[in-house]
Amino acid sequence: MFFNRAQLEQAEASHLAAYALKSRDSKGRLHSEEEPRYRTAFQRDRDRIIHSAAFRRLEYKTQVFVTDEGDYVRTRLTHTLEVAQLGRTIARTLNVNEELVEAICLAHDLGHPPFGHAGEDVLNKLMREHGGFNHNHQSYRVVTQLERRYHAFAGLNLTYETLAGIAKHETDYDLSRAAGLDPSLRGSIEAQIANFVDELAYNAHDLDDGLQSGLIAPEDLEELDIWKALCHRLKWRGGAISETARHTFIRELVGLLVDDVLETTSARLQALNPQSSEDIQRHTQNVVAYSPDVYQMNKALKSFLYTNMYYSYRVVRMKKRAERFIEQIFMTLIDDPRQLPKEWQEEMKSREPHRVVADYIASMTDRSALLEYQHLFDPLTRP
Repeated sequence: MFFNRAQLEQAEASHLAAYALKSRDSKGRLHSEEEPRYRTAFQRDRDRIIHSAAFRRLEYKTQVFVTDEGDYVRTRLTHTLEVAQLGRTIARTLNVNEELVEAICLAHDLGHPPFGHAGEDVLNKLMREHGGFNHNHQSYRVVTQLERRYHAFAGLNLTYETLAGIAKHETDYDLSRAAGLDPSLRGSIEAQIANFVDELAYNAHDLDDGLQSGLIAPEDLEELDIWKALCHRLKWRGGAISETARHTFIRELVGLLVDDVLETTSARLQALNPQSSEDIQRHTQNVVAYSPDVYQMNKALKSFLYTNMYYSYRVVRMKKRAERFIEQIFMTLIDDPRQLPKEWQEEMKSREPHRVVADYIASMTDRSALLEYQHLFDPLTRP
């Protein structure tokens, strides 16, 4: 026995909460297509994202550390998969559309350039007079313009709801306007979940990477209330932290945060009693949230990570090195675009040159950016 799309859609309509987005109620796609026989529209969105070139490249794009720092540290791909896993868990527990949450989570970092936020910062500086560069905007452009997989249209032709979830990431009002969305409306509950778990995963795995790399020692964390809460839960007495103990701490941290957001969000939903997704979007605040105490503890952890990890000398050295690579690649390609591959030279004929070069660089992995640098500047490397 199998279920066709109509039966899957009926199951959603019958079992999901009133305020969940249902695939059969989708506003559709910009370019009309017949939907698959055995997948919902949101399942198709998820699958198109997974099969995109931009998604595959996430494997070799880094978060904080660059790839030569070791095989353990997170990449954009592992981060994205962790975000999607957390998003599915929360969506399933809150009885909203798990597959829409998954699609938004899988797409949220597609526009990140090589070398993490260092790459984004330097591209934004280089593009200051040409519209700037923002990875949220770039993710939206990847799925609507830059992916080339279909004869009939550019991009992936995702549903309105998935695109809106990407556009509403971090309540980016400029992107909402550019995407034709009402900037006064909040994201759907599915979009709010995707946005929320992005930061949750980011903080948890950056703490994990910081402890594993030695940039952070357990004693450095002793003044943080969230660390005190974890030590109390695990009956930790201090001292050197083993690999197993580190994994235990990170699991407990994620569990603490997920438990709190589920309890807080459930209470807010009960108080609001929304009868549609629009009720969620018109509300004065996000329904997906931490309790005040956990919000403050998580905020302090985030501040700690910025000071002790993102601004540590090793990370700053990596950041500056990456900035030099990208800036020199950018400037030499702008100076003489004939150095670009032919298909990108063709793009120059119809699009603003600085944007074309920024798109070209943003599509690179860390490794391909380093190879590009060698091809352009190393006299002993063949072009």
